[in-house]
Amino acid sequence: MSTIAKNTGLILLGAVIGAAGLGAVFVNDGNEDRATGAAVSVSETAAAKSNEPLYWVAPMDANYRRDKPGKSPMGMDLVPVYPEADSAVDSGPGTIKISPEVINNLGVRTATSSMNRMHFEIRTVGYVGYNEDEIVHVHPRVEGWVEKLYIKAEGDPVTRDQPLYDLYSPALVNAQEEYLFAFSRGNHELIRGAESRLRALQFPSHALEKLKKSRQVNQTVTFYAAQSGVVDNLNLRQGMFVKPGMTLMSIGALDEVWVEAEVFERQAGMITAGLPVSLRLDFLPGAKREGVVDYVYPALDPKTRTLKVRMRFDNHDGKLKPNMFAEVIIFKDDADTSLTVPNDAIIRGADSNRVVLALGDGRFKSITVKTGRTDGKQVEIIEGINAGEEVVTSAQFLLDSESGKTSDFKRMHVDSPMDSNDMSMDGMSMDSMSMDGMNMDDLNMDKMSLDSMNPEASDMKMMQQDEPSAPANSKTLKQSQTGPVTPSSQMISQWQPESAGVVL
Repeated sequence: MSTIAKNTGLILLGAVIGAAGLGAVFVNDGNEDRATGAAVSVSETAAAKSNEPLYWVAPMDANYRRDKPGKSPMGMDLVPVYPEADSAVDSGPGTIKISPEVINNLGVRTATSSMNRMHFEIRTVGYVGYNEDEIVHVHPRVEGWVEKLYIKAEGDPVTRDQPLYDLYSPALVNAQEEYLFAFSRGNHELIRGAESRLRALQFPSHALEKLKKSRQVNQTVTFYAAQSGVVDNLNLRQGMFVKPGMTLMSIGALDEVWVEAEVFERQAGMITAGLPVSLRLDFLPGAKREGVVDYVYPALDPKTRTLKVRMRFDNHDGKLKPNMFAEVIIFKDDADTSLTVPNDAIIRGADSNRVVLALGDGRFKSITVKTGRTDGKQVEIIEGINAGEEVVTSAQFLLDSESGKTSDFKRMHVDSPMDSNDMSMDGMSMDSMSMDGMNMDDLNMDKMSLDSMNPEASDMKMMQQDEPSAPANSKTLKQSQTGPVTPSSQMISQWQPESAGVVL
């Protein structure tokens, strides 16, 4: 009985295979011309599909993708993403390619690296002060009392030979008496010695001429200003007792002022004497003064790590006041040219700096560069790129996030979800269906009945059985995400001969 059933199964299986092959021959023999036309139409359809978008993506969120046009969560139109051409030039790892619509929506702008002379503007702050070369300090050389003070407060302007104070000093009285005694004797040696002593005690010259003519001792001596300017550091009051070593007052000239500023240590190498300087003050809005760097101090401040710079400015109008706060701009132009890119093109990192190159045809690549000096607008490039290359100056951070040192940038073109229409039988071949791997001995014909040969009966029995639940593994989840699974394929993958429940 088992041998008869086995032979019957083999006969039925051969009949099915033969019928399928015969049908394929009839179809091919009757439609050769139609198949040729179908091949042409298929090639045309494939070409048309190559120009169709792969998916639509949000301009501001590359992870938001849809299979048809629409709106992004931000209310913007979705942008189509097309397949890359196979003929695109490969610029090595790190190259990305995006569509023109995405470039326009991101606002990508580029600039050309070129050889330029850098123009530096070193901005800092400074304070207006007296010209210390023209400051005069007033000190007494004898002891005495101030009988009269002509200057009452600091900041009072004075002119040359203007009286400052009257002083009574016993030492000056004795010196005058010695001079008159020597003059009365007619001894020229004594006269020269007495006159030298008066001059050493700062006895005024015009007071000495008056003494020669009047031959009378002056009890109080008037002292005069040595230069024009303003009074500063006034430490003198009427009636005070003064003695040598005291600073009575200072007189500073304001025809020319000094401005002292501090620059950072990294800028110290660019500062030299003679550089032009521009000065702006809140006291004079909209106005500026031009000057030059007069002196660069040789040492840095150990606390602030800054270098002090001294500048000179003309002040004949007297509008620059000591201790004013000023904005200082020091200008320096390079004599030689350097390879530069706009400052906005540099992506600064902790260990290195990068720029994004625009390679053309929507291709971009992020590379590492070594930067040098900067003037606020241009950055010197020491190595990394050459002159004439296009660098991205806007939206480069978005492009750089997709461009890394070892990335091949497949993230910009993730495959779209599988569609049910893409599931075709064209790729299946009858050659793959081989009977070599089948063992007929494994087919237990004893357990098969004639009812199982009836397709309708077998289908009814299969429908009556409970469908086993698929295991919730990662493969099942992946199938549910990539596309729908037909019931027939799911049942075939889960059916086993021993668990079919069909018995004789």
